[in-house]
Amino acid sequence: MSSSETTTDHKTIKTWAEKRDGKPAVIRSGGKGGVLRIDFGEKEEEFDEIGWDEFFKIFDENKLAFLYQDKTKDGKTSRFNKFVERS
Repeated sequence: MSSSETTTDHKTIKTWAEKRDGKPAVIRSGGKGGVLRIDFGEKEEEFDEIGWDEFFKIFDENKLAFLYQDKTKDGKTSRFNKFVERS
């Protein structure tokens, strides 16, 4: 069975993403900073790649937490992630 974890630790998030060749990105919106994403592989058109400093500034300003999964239920590396409100 696969399980997910939630963190606000910047180092954990950056390490998880980089192990999967993920890059910090944002979808610019009318809101504060934009909608955060981790971009994997080929850059998606609506994603603007940003640096980790800007990424974590938006992350903290919006009081987000990172929900993620390390492995799928069959033991493969997972890229599942989601940004959620901190509780």
